[in-house]
Amino acid sequence: MVAIDDQRGDVPDVTWRVLDIRDPLLANRISDVDVLVHLGTDISLDTDASERRRYNVRAAQTVLTACAAARVRRVVLVTSAMVYGAAADNPVPLPEDSPVAAEPDTGIVGDYLEIEALVRRSLRSHPGLEVTVMRPAALVGQGIDTVVTRHFEAPRLLVVKGSLPRWQFCHVDDLVSALELAALGQVGGVVAVGSDGWLETDQVEELSGLRRFELPAGLTFGTAERLHRLGITPAPATDLHYVVYPWVVDCAALREAGWKPIWANDAALQELLELREGRHAVVGRRLSGKEATITAAGATVAVIGTAAIVRAARRKKRV
Repeated sequence: MVAIDDQRGDVPDVTWRVLDIRDPLLANRISDVDVLVHLGTDISLDTDASERRRYNVRAAQTVLTACAAARVRRVVLVTSAMVYGAAADNPVPLPEDSPVAAEPDTGIVGDYLEIEALVRRSLRSHPGLEVTVMRPAALVGQGIDTVVTRHFEAPRLLVVKGSLPRWQFCHVDDLVSALELAALGQVGGVVAVGSDGWLETDQVEELSGLRRFELPAGLTFGTAERLHRLGITPAPATDLHYVVYPWVVDCAALREAGWKPIWANDAALQELLELREGRHAVVGRRLSGKEATITAAGATVAVIGTAAIVRAARRKKRV
């Protein structure tokens, strides 16, 4: 087994080849590889959005081109079930062959859409290359830091009036076992990954001890967009759809292949809650110091504080 990265990692029992995966010389380093699993996607909320987009698109493009040139038989890439889009009228669950309906934006969802567009073009240009796209539900596990995980660092659960999310998670352990099946060719094409079923909002409140905080959709997304435009929050307002609207997926292909997730949704949520200990966030923005103290007073204070931040930023911009 071969592992490729720009620096040697600590994974045992693999042959390390140190190389930036965006390097065109990648084709020379994988000439003896039969199946390549591409995991080199930057999903950090703290990376500059334009830099992250350039990195992710260039990495996926180089991997696909190099694999075709080196006659690699199969490529497995990981995007997200987010590409289906989150909407109040989404069926629960979404079939795997549902159309890609996410709104292109500057956030990580936009990156995933670009990567999947590259896959479609690659399949047309290189018909001999087999590509499997794994679309996990909301990821949970050590080191996972997303808009969804930060949602549970808030003092309350944001809810848009008139709609309630359903919560489905995908633990990284289950993603790994699904990737193994994809690498072996037991599933292919577009494959959704996640825990069985979903949790209703009432169940999430009971398990987490967090109460919901309802706001009108216009106020919620309008404020989120202004905060992002001012550089206060890391994700665009469209990413907030994924914590207020459902995007549960049916993992039919994996189920038919005999795969079963180890982690149930409630157990995955419990791990997420344990990993968030000591962290505080509002609208995806990680807080510290005085901000975290203010947040502890409740969601209402946080919203008022957010409005104050917007006003202050506007005054500063005018000055």
